[in-house]
Parts: sequence; C-alpha cells; structure tokens
Amino acid sequence: MNFEDTGHKPVLLKELIDALKPKENEIYFDATFGNGGYSSKLLDTVNCKIIAIDQDPLVQSKAEEFKQKYGERFDFFEEKFSGIQNVMERIKEKKVNGFIFDIGVSSMQLDNPNRGFSFQNEGPLDMRMDSKGQTAADLINNIKENELADIIYHYGDEHKSRKIANKIVEYRKNVKINNTSELARIVKSCFPSKYYKKHPATKTFQAIRIYLNNEVGELCAGLNNASQYLIKGGKICVVSFHSIEDRLIKNFFQFRKNDSDSVRNLFKKYKNKVFTPNDEEIENNPRSRSAKLRFAIRNENIFSSINLSELGFESV
Repeated sequence: MNFEDTGHKPVLLKELIDALKPKENEIYFDATFGNGGYSSKLLDTVNCKIIAIDQDPLVQSKAEEFKQKYGERFDFFEEKFSGIQNVMERIKEKKVNGFIFDIGVSSMQLDNPNRGFSFQNEGPLDMRMDSKGQTAADLINNIKENELADIIYHYGDEHKSRKIANKIVEYRKNVKINNTSELARIVKSCFPSKYYKKHPATKTFQAIRIYLNNEVGELCAGLNNASQYLIKGGKICVVSFHSIEDRLIKNFFQFRKNDSDSVRNLFKKYKNKVFTPNDEEIENNPRSRSAKLRFAIRNENIFSSINLSELGFESV
C-alpha cells in the first residue's frame, strides 16, 4: 500500500511490529485504521487476520480497498474506541492476540482544510473526528468563559488559558467565530510579538479538539475494552503524541502494579519502557517528533474496568 497520496505515514512502525511480534493465524485489532499503515504492514508480514475500526467516515474508501485486497483476512467497522465491545459482539472471534492504537489526529485530517483541525490552513472551525454532533465553532461561540478557560488549561496545558478564553468571549460578542484563521488570530493576540518555537494557537487548538471529541474518555474506554478481549500474553501497543495521553496510558498499564496480590492489575510486570522515533524517521516525517510508543502484556487476571478518576484524571 502507498501512503504518499495522503501524506500520512504510520509512526514508529518498525518498533511497533517488533514489540507486537505478529504470528501466523493470529488476530489483531487495529483501533485507529486511518490510512491503513499498521494494518497493511501486519497483513503483509504474516498470514494473520485484522479487525479494524475508525470513527472517521472518510476512511471507508481505504477500508474497501483493503477488503478487496485481503478478503476474509480483513474486516472494518466504523466505530469509536468505546464501541469496541459492540464490534466484538458482532463477530465470531471473541479473543484478540494484539491491539494497536495510534492516538490523536491524523495527517489526513490535519491537511484537509474542511475538517478544521489545523490553524495552518483556513477552513470551517469543525474538528469533529466522526463528523457528528456539535462543531468546534458551536462550542466556542456558546460555552461559558470559565468553562472554556478550564478546557484550554487542562487539555492544552496552556498557562494563558484565562486570557485566551476572555479574548474569545469578548470577540464573539460582536461576531461569531466560524473559521480556523479567526480563532488562531484571537489566540495569537494574547501573546507578545516575538519569535515562537510553536504557533501560539497550538495548545488551544489541541485542547478544543481533545474536549470536543472526548478523546481522554475514549482512550480510557479503548484501553479497558482492549484489556477485556485480549488473550493472556497478548499485547496492547499504543502510539501517542501528547503528555496527557501518554500519562493516561502509563497510569493504565501500571495500575496497581506494586500490589502483588491485586486482582485489578491487568498486565505482566509493566516496565514503563518508552520508544521514540530516531533521527531518520523525524527527518522523513517531522510530525513523528513527539511520538511515544508504549506496550504492555496482558496477565491472567480477570478483567475489571479501570475508570478515569482511578488514573488521576478529572472530568472537565
């Protein structure tokens, strides 16, 4: 499969395959199908089966290409992480050898101005991964100032969150904020004029996207669902790009790790090892720079759900 047409390249692909160690006739679940980078590599490496999901309706055509090429070895469902259980109930396979998650927004979504994920290209302020429900414009034009400030602070780690929220609310009194360029200009005006390593709107856009798509809640649900259907000795491999996601993943994998008698610890002696891109990958794919890969191996304990508060996260 050629990924150059979309500009989307699977990140830490070699490291993920090395960690997963796929085997013949095993079943793997690609929870973020996207452009099919991880699924393609697995299917071409060994004679395995892939169950894939993605909440983005625009990946359907790529999934159809895979179905034509790989036949019964590949099944796709339009679904969120929280819907993994729905998928497992619909198929004959009830246990999975490995789960793959690639968290966050894809290059295909970032580079499409009509999706509204990036301040680099002017477009409608949308940011919906599944193209359903309220848009980012609906959110920022109607939410209370203090709630918006909390979202920008907690999900963007933005220390100017109060000032940014106030500026947005003052601006929208006169005109609705409907496109990415407008929002980026408003946020940028809250910063002094000087050289920026990152665009000043980066953290605000990230925070709004994470909140709008309930990404933290979905990630927690996905890890729980994966743990429920993973065989003993099976692996969960997760690639993430932000500290919020990485902290949740780490806390989930090492939950009750030091309680030797705890039946709620789900993984074998998790070592807290993190894989990051090498210089060559970063040069070839600059967006991979902040990527981190973690994986954990399922133990024999009976599944018991772990909620967000137990992982140190509060609802905003």
